[in-house]
Amino acid sequence: MKSVLNPQELTGLSEQEVIQRLQAEGYNELPSSDRRNILGIILEITSEPIFLLLLGCGGIYLFLGDVQEALILLGFVFFIVVINLYQEQKTEKSLEALRDLSSPRALVIRDGVRKRIAGREVVRSDLIVIAEGDRIPADGVLLWSTHLTVDESLLTGESVPVRKTALEDGEPVPINRAGGDDLPYVYSGTLAVQGQAIVEVQATGSKTEMGKIGKALQTIKQEDSKLQKETRRMVKQLTVIAIAICVVAVVIYGITRGDWLHGVLAGLALGMAILPNEIPVVLAIFLALGAWRFSQQNVLTRRIPVVETLGSATVLCVDKTGTLTINQMTVQQLFVYQKESQCPAFYDLTLHEREVLPEDFHRLIEYGILASRKDPFDPMEKALKLVGVELLTGTEHLHDDWDILREYPLSGELRAMSCVWEPSQDGESQGGESQGGESQGGEKEIAAKGAPEAIADLCHFSSEAIADLATQVNIMASVGLRVLGVAKGTLSANSLRHIHPVDGSLPSDQHDFDFEFIGLVGLADPVRSNVAPAIAECYQAGIRVVMITGDYPSTAQNIAKQIGLSGGEVITGSELEQMSAEQLQSRIRSTNIFARVVPEQKLLIVNALKQSGEIVAMTGDGVNDAPALKAAHIGIAMGERGTDVARESADLVLLNDDFNSIVGSVKLGRRIFDNLKKGMAYTLAVHIPIAGISLVPIFMQWPLVLLPIHIAFLHLIIDPACTIAFEAEPAEANIMQRSPRNPKEPLFDKRTLQIAFFQGLSVLVVLVMVYAIAYYQGNYAPNVKLCSAGACDARGLVFTTLIVSNLAMILTNRSWTKTIISTMRVPNPAIWWIIDGGVLFLGLILYIPFLRQLFQFDYLHFEDLAIALLSGIASVIWFELFKWKTAK
Repeated sequence: MKSVLNPQELTGLSEQEVIQRLQAEGYNELPSSDRRNILGIILEITSEPIFLLLLGCGGIYLFLGDVQEALILLGFVFFIVVINLYQEQKTEKSLEALRDLSSPRALVIRDGVRKRIAGREVVRSDLIVIAEGDRIPADGVLLWSTHLTVDESLLTGESVPVRKTALEDGEPVPINRAGGDDLPYVYSGTLAVQGQAIVEVQATGSKTEMGKIGKALQTIKQEDSKLQKETRRMVKQLTVIAIAICVVAVVIYGITRGDWLHGVLAGLALGMAILPNEIPVVLAIFLALGAWRFSQQNVLTRRIPVVETLGSATVLCVDKTGTLTINQMTVQQLFVYQKESQCPAFYDLTLHEREVLPEDFHRLIEYGILASRKDPFDPMEKALKLVGVELLTGTEHLHDDWDILREYPLSGELRAMSCVWEPSQDGESQGGESQGGESQGGEKEIAAKGAPEAIADLCHFSSEAIADLATQVNIMASVGLRVLGVAKGTLSANSLRHIHPVDGSLPSDQHDFDFEFIGLVGLADPVRSNVAPAIAECYQAGIRVVMITGDYPSTAQNIAKQIGLSGGEVITGSELEQMSAEQLQSRIRSTNIFARVVPEQKLLIVNALKQSGEIVAMTGDGVNDAPALKAAHIGIAMGERGTDVARESADLVLLNDDFNSIVGSVKLGRRIFDNLKKGMAYTLAVHIPIAGISLVPIFMQWPLVLLPIHIAFLHLIIDPACTIAFEAEPAEANIMQRSPRNPKEPLFDKRTLQIAFFQGLSVLVVLVMVYAIAYYQGNYAPNVKLCSAGACDARGLVFTTLIVSNLAMILTNRSWTKTIISTMRVPNPAIWWIIDGGVLFLGLILYIPFLRQLFQFDYLHFEDLAIALLSGIASVIWFELFKWKTAK
């Protein structure tokens, strides 16, 4: 390690300086071609089939000399563009907010305070704190570092990480280039593989090395989801069918009536009625707004298709620390391993006065702190430092002015870390307790902490001593404590042999020191208050919860009792190593607690659960969690304490590391899929009566009912209803009482298609009956264009009935389990805006003479409105009765 300053002395930029630099230099991002402006959205909308059909109809009306009809159609074009523009803008804003959240996170020092921000908000001269697993957000120079290695393969192509070292005062500044060891520069987009550092930003955005060579980390284009492929396939099929029907209709109309121009007009109207152009729009808006809704619950959706998977999750695998608990460790119990001491060996800080802590326990806390990083990130190390400041300030046991020479990090082989310190010249340990061995480099102090069995291994405990220690560890773990062992090391004759004779570098392995076991530290991390209800909700929803922790089995079982986690059997990490795939496959069906597990073993658990047929959601936060997060059906990374590698491997990121957010995401995922099915069913259903009432008169040689202007009006209701209204529908009351959805279940499953078909068919039957009765009743209005005997009277009545039926379909599809009367009590303002708007505009076109003439209606009396209302309600009454009967 090299350092040019004390990290605690850094204050960074002020917020005012940050604002000024953002205004002058812009955000730390590269231009993205994926972001659409208003003009681009308008061009997309104007290329839609419904828009082109409206323009075609308007052109024909102009050719016929009917300017009013043409202008009103163009007015509808304008309204449809405005509606779609609003929807697209809302979607784009949601995606923009998600892009901001999903940019690499950065821990910066500003005004002397550390805060985590989006990487795009980093500015030149910012001070960034880098830790293992972080994606570096900008180019910069190291001010301080410890064991930092960085993967720069993105820039150099070399897969081997390179060491980074901060410059000392007076050292010549090397050439700024990527690649090569012991350089002080880091670059945007590269990955910190190990260690820590503080970096001063030198370049952002397009001025970084990444920007210069054009390898921008732009918005990731994901492969189309299963839903997108399914809807695209259906739209293509329906489009082919619609074109064929339209051609047939034009031919029949032209042959039977000898009017080819109006036949083309009828064909275009039929095309507008049949083409399901809303379906891909519905899917895009639902998924984009769904991802935005996730972000409102502190959950970032990194991969949109996860929305369709969430409702299928059968197992949630979660970390204990920080997810089930609040991730704020406190030291609660101490145990000194000294049989000859006259002091009590055990001390509970929650039961005794902290100020009168016996002297023997001071040494335990002292070496626990010395076995930690000087500027700790780990919650347990923070807790040790906090209790040290509280109890050791003013004693010879607190060493803020010492310098750390080397850190031996925790590994999968040895779950312990050691630190070697160089005492200050004027603070050489007072009393023999703090004396270290002698080496070429002068006096050293060595401290280790970690899993008690690992510390016992470093101290070469006998099997009897290990058994005695395990008894005490189990006593502390049984009350839910996380237990750490602490030891003091010395530079023995053996370790002196491992010191380099020239540069005095320390041994490469912790086992090269002689260690003395000092004692045990018991820490507690309180369970979050909302976890137990959330787990109960998971069980109601048919979702199994599996806890994975590095704690002892007794600690894990104690936590499981507190949160109501079912299943008492525990599998430990050491047992996992010994199990065959078949044995794990057998036991994993009944095991919900995994203890003493290292991150690499999460992948084994995920694969075993998947092979058992489970749909697995897995949480993780470290670099080593990335394979398990990728392997899981739903990878969930921790946003607060998680590394960038974990976040990039995950589908979801919890911005608040709260288990309740996972459960809320499952509930929201189910709600989105439910509402998507309702919106799609309504969209398919509403096209059946519109297409049918456009087609039946052609074959029956009746006057046309629906003209392009009528269908354009209907789209003013259909478009917002199938997107915004259904998307905003609250979740069904029983949404978390159902079993998880079968992941193989398609969006357009048999039941959905049946409901849509019968809803549409029932409305069509009612419309044909109303039209036939009105047409043959003899209420004639023969002098209106395109209208023969009785047609206009019938047209107004049928159109009004269609509007009422349409609004009734919206209301009945709000829930497939509750009746309309029940759903009236569930708020959804978007629904009522659409219904109120539809009724208002219907009233205008029926009773304002100018508009009534444009729509070619006759005056409807009160009894006509009553018939339309009753007929519209009758068209959906069967579905209401069906829901009422099945709910009983």
